[in-house]
Amino acid sequence: MRTLKPLLLAAIVAVTIYACSTVPLTGRSQLSLVSDDQINPAAAASYKELLSDPKTVVVNNGADAQRVKRIGQQLAVAIEQYLNANGYANQYSFQWEFNLIKSDEINAWCMPGGKVAVYSGLLPVAQTDAGLAVVMGHEIGHAIARHSAERMSQQLALQAGGTAVGAATGNKSAATQAVIGQLYGVGGQLALLKYSRAQESEADRLGLTFMAMAGYDPRQAVAFWQRMAGQNKGGTPPEFLSTHPSDATRIANMQKLIPEALKYYKGK
Repeated sequence: MRTLKPLLLAAIVAVTIYACSTVPLTGRSQLSLVSDDQINPAAAASYKELLSDPKTVVVNNGADAQRVKRIGQQLAVAIEQYLNANGYANQYSFQWEFNLIKSDEINAWCMPGGKVAVYSGLLPVAQTDAGLAVVMGHEIGHAIARHSAERMSQQLALQAGGTAVGAATGNKSAATQAVIGQLYGVGGQLALLKYSRAQESEADRLGLTFMAMAGYDPRQAVAFWQRMAGQNKGGTPPEFLSTHPSDATRIANMQKLIPEALKYYKGK
């Protein structure tokens, strides 16, 4: 126990000297070592580079492309109204973009700053506008909660903690330092994986609420994730080593979150 005390104290000091921020709606405090001013321009540049890549086929015309843009804008308006009404107006500066990319991949994502892409392979699984709103709201939830910046912050904290570990165990044998370093590394990585699952669950909660605010029935989320679960043809890693909740866990959590989201749903 005495051996670990300097390690714990050093790690705690290394982390707690930095600022924290609060996630809208959930109220969770998070480590914040990377600012939007640092990450958003880089994200926007990467997004532009991706869209201009000859290998990327952006669908600009047609009903599906218009659906993605329309649903995205409805989500963006609802989210900004919520942020403005709840004291977050000066904490976000999103330049929203919504694009449909031709790809068989069943995927969608939102970069920091509101840069959204939906892959055409997702459309048959989404099926309806509400289905698209589920997944787009979820991905936007990651951006609103600044999960990318938070994960970068965690990595920085781990590096700082690793330095602190070295200093705290410098007078120990090489073997002892190696064991503690290995334990720290493994523990740190598993902690990040577990935290990433927490981020996924938080994005689910935000996404449900955002789609409800935009006029989409959050109860449709369960059916969407059940369809997504049906796409998992191959094996999946054990949940404790995965960055995502298992399908069963996600759907069960979703059902618990729906009553909260329904408070914001007024229908269309």
